Amino acid sequence: MKWLDDWFQLKLLEIGDYVLTLGELFGFLLIIAVTLVLSRWLSRALTKVVGSRSRISPSQLYTFTRLMSYSILAIGFLMALASLGVSFDRMLLVAGALGVGIGFGLQNIANNFVSGIIILFEKSLRVGDFVELESGLLGEVKEINIRSTLLKTMDNADILVPNSEFINGRVNNWTLKDDERRFSIPFGVAYGSDTHKVIEIVAAAARELPLTFEKGDRQTFVVMKEFGDSSLNFALSVWVRGEAIKRPGLVKSEYLLAINKALVSNGIEIPFPQRDLHLRSSSIPHG
Repeated sequence: MKWLDDWFQLKLLEIGDYVLTLGELFGFLLIIAVTLVLSRWLSRALTKVVGSRSRISPSQLYTFTRLMSYSILAIGFLMALASLGVSFDRMLLVAGALGVGIGFGLQNIANNFVSGIIILFEKSLRVGDFVELESGLLGEVKEINIRSTLLKTMDNADILVPNSEFINGRVNNWTLKDDERRFSIPFGVAYGSDTHKVIEIVAAAARELPLTFEKGDRQTFVVMKEFGDSSLNFALSVWVRGEAIKRPGLVKSEYLLAINKALVSNGIEIPFPQRDLHLRSSSIPHG
């Protein structure tokens, strides 16, 4: 085994009093690899064991496993540096160098990392939430990572959004406190229609849909909004709960189909834009 010991003692780098050997580099890489494997294995094991045997919510379990994973990675990285013979004083120098690097070119990475930690502790954003960003992007939160958050859109596209966007921008979290949301579905009928009948049949048609949720003050109703150019404009206000609120396009389509069927079956005309053209005669002088 002498040849193996000689290989481990092989000097790769020598700066002043510091000497980096092949054995120290191998130990560094080995600790990093073990740390990564251990972090992933513990996260998956805790998710399976704790998630199946406790009443902890999935979002709380996700936050706990993420923070535990980050802690293991930090401890493993410090141990790996120690295996290289890096003392505490040298670690402070490295931290200072990283601080300078952050000041010059790593602001976004540091900002996103800190934003991710804030999101996990603040619990304003959880895995499974359906959010709308200031840019108009709609999607369900699938993962909250160190640098970015993974959103799955209604088109089944995976979008990586920097964590800082959730901290610095306005975010509409549709499912933060509960999974109930009110939808407003606009529609119009022709002038001369019986408005009370319109309100009655549309509200009844909406209540017949399985999507509709009513409880307490969360009731289905129809209101007249305005006198439009070509129609009397109404809006159906209805509550929806559960997974359906993550499919707003489908929800709106279902209610529009129900409104159309109710109006047509009751002989109420659905108008289309019209313009009246009046021609005026004038005398044109002949040359």
